[in-house]
Amino acid sequence: MASSALNQKSNFHTRSNSLPSRPHPLIPQIDEHLCRLKSNEAASSSSPSIEEKLTCLRDLYESVDSLLQLPLTQKSLAQQCNDNQVNELLNGSLRLLDVCGAAKDALLQAKEDTQELQSILRRRRGNDAGFTNKAKAYSATRKKAKKLINKSLRDLKSKCGFAHLENDVEATFSMLREVEGVTSTVFESLLSYISGTKMQAKSTNWSLVSKLMPSKRITCEGEASETNEFEKVDAVLCTLIGHKTKKSSNMSSENAQIELQKLESSIQDLEDGVECLLRLLIKTRVSILNILSH
Repeated sequence: MASSALNQKSNFHTRSNSLPSRPHPLIPQIDEHLCRLKSNEAASSSSPSIEEKLTCLRDLYESVDSLLQLPLTQKSLAQQCNDNQVNELLNGSLRLLDVCGAAKDALLQAKEDTQELQSILRRRRGNDAGFTNKAKAYSATRKKAKKLINKSLRDLKSKCGFAHLENDVEATFSMLREVEGVTSTVFESLLSYISGTKMQAKSTNWSLVSKLMPSKRITCEGEASETNEFEKVDAVLCTLIGHKTKKSSNMSSENAQIELQKLESSIQDLEDGVECLLRLLIKTRVSILNILSH
């Protein structure tokens, strides 16, 4: 009974939940995580929202790895996947690792820069040339990071998805490809947040319903009320460099310290989630490689 259940086919076109019902308790857990992540695709791209998505993604990968340890899953994946499916699976896994690593590096660099800027601000006297130079260097680093992030975003959008899936693909492979898809969406949200750009909204049931709701309700859920700590720091540093009078400079200096502290706190929260997710991505890839090598 368990064997026939695991070999059931999934159909992405007829169900919002791609995984059929199965006796093993891990299956509904994975299905629940996938549904939660899909329902949150239209959520805001604020730091707390992204942190919540990373936490949900962590729970998803922990369940997936547990499923991959089951003998029946290993047998199904090893015997049912053809060469094209194996290549898709491994290439997708490697791509996600690269993007996750890029996000980790961008967050680490940003944290180091914000800490150094805060240190200079605390020692700053008048229009300190050292601070101005560091602020300009920070802006230059941000521009380089945005270029790398935009490249990663293009790679995610062009290469991820289910265009190569066939209707009769096995459930285990389909599940792993769907996990890859929701992971890509979360990474898009994370990278867009770091670069200070808005993610292109996707058509969802919520977005259609929200058009019929009063404007106040829409504002509560919409992007108009979102704040991006990276954008705020960029703006306040630009203002601080441009101020000439001592009074306005002191006011901008205080604002800069506040915004830099908020940004550092947000980066730390996201960095912890990305670090944990990177370890899980590696663990999942190793599990898949071990299964396919036998």
